[in-house]
Amino acid sequence: MKKTVVITQAKDSLNALNKLRSSGVLHVRHEQFPKGKDITSLREVIALFNQALSILSGVKAGQKDAPAQKEGFDGKFVCRHIIDLHKRKEQLMEYSRSLSILIKQYEEWGDFNPREFTGLAGENIFAGLYKIPLTQLKQLGDDIVVSKLSVKGGFANCLLVSVKKIDIGFKEFPLPHMGLADMRRRCKEDSQAVNDIEQQLIDQLGYQDDLNKAKSGLEKELEFQEALSGMGQAEELSYISGYIPFDSVEKLIRLAEQEQWALSIDEPGPQEDVPVFLRNPAWISVIKPVFKFLEILPGYHELDISLPFLIFFSIFFGILIGDAGYGLVYCLITFFLHQRAHKNNKKTGDFFLFYILSFCAIIWGVCTGTFFGQEWVLKAGYKPLIPALNDERALQRLCFFIGAVHLSIAHIWRAILKSPSLTALADIGWTCVLWACFFIARVLILGDSFPFFGNWLLLSGITMVVIFTSPQKNILKGIGQGLGTLALSLMNNFTDVVSYI
Repeated sequence: MKKTVVITQAKDSLNALNKLRSSGVLHVRHEQFPKGKDITSLREVIALFNQALSILSGVKAGQKDAPAQKEGFDGKFVCRHIIDLHKRKEQLMEYSRSLSILIKQYEEWGDFNPREFTGLAGENIFAGLYKIPLTQLKQLGDDIVVSKLSVKGGFANCLLVSVKKIDIGFKEFPLPHMGLADMRRRCKEDSQAVNDIEQQLIDQLGYQDDLNKAKSGLEKELEFQEALSGMGQAEELSYISGYIPFDSVEKLIRLAEQEQWALSIDEPGPQEDVPVFLRNPAWISVIKPVFKFLEILPGYHELDISLPFLIFFSIFFGILIGDAGYGLVYCLITFFLHQRAHKNNKKTGDFFLFYILSFCAIIWGVCTGTFFGQEWVLKAGYKPLIPALNDERALQRLCFFIGAVHLSIAHIWRAILKSPSLTALADIGWTCVLWACFFIARVLILGDSFPFFGNWLLLSGITMVVIFTSPQKNILKGIGQGLGTLALSLMNNFTDVVSYI
């Protein structure tokens, strides 16, 4: 990426920004915090669309045809309607849950009309509901009429009636706001209303694509307004800064010459937060779903490991599954889902990674003669292409070798990037130490003999690490830092190799 500043007259800033947006080459960096009524309004509308689309994403329904639209599709009206439906549904469901709890509480009291209690009180007749221990029912006064409604757990649910206020030492059970039958009827009505609202939400699914398109347009407009508001001002000049891909520099220069802009292009500083713009060949880009799932994206000053990751991830998958039968099953499932997604006009690029992984499992299974983990294939006369892979010790040697190659690529890659700096020799040294650890692992775990050149690998590697990790004018200080790095990382190199077993 290249850092660039485009300078234009203030009166031409809107036109310049439109031209830059059409070119699509500039990643804008704001010179001042974008603000304004238009920006605030756009953000509110986008939030409205996000809320409505989030609601629709949770609606469970099959493929829904788009409803017939009238001219002048009003996205904001549709979003508000969806949000209102959802709020109404939530309110009804919450009220139904409360009623269900009340129904369970009052089922043991039977059905009655609470308003009748108020009417009796107006005629100086007092009635109330009480839970009274069975052993104390006979102790109530003769001036109280007791009607035992039900018995539960040693308590009687009673209706007490008296011509004076009741005071028996027990707390009165509160009256509900409606009778049991009314509560059940209201629950049923609310349940039907919820079903109707859910159907209305399903009907709104047909607007989902249109809402996404409208939201995308609003986001682009917001981006434009933020870029306009975030432009720097200097008297009669306006300027906008940002980053462009290195292969778009000539395009921007031609545009600046055509529009008579002033233009500055420079290398980004080491401390700048430079945006990352990755472009890989299509056959490497199949690994993107894994990076997306792991939420891994290299920074601007970091390495893009897509290619080696794809290669070794595929190898490891093939080894771990190691069965041609299961690999074939994965391949068939992938093919079925691929065709289904294709018919529904959905993105299908992610499926190619699963094809690669399936083929790796099939290849390994064919090489080892493994089909669904059974030996009948071998008994039927099939001979593995590489019988040695069925030998545990040979497989361990292969895993150690893959680990050494895998880790060596990282060190050599770093050495190439550091060159011609002397610190590149430290990574070459670590590569030598790594292969020495590879041979040591074979000796300790597999009982192999240590090669005659292994000592020279270890000695030369340690020497380069100690001397070139932090080369300085003060040689002893540099060697001291190198020894510190060696002490911390030497054992790690050995365990890294062994971990590939």
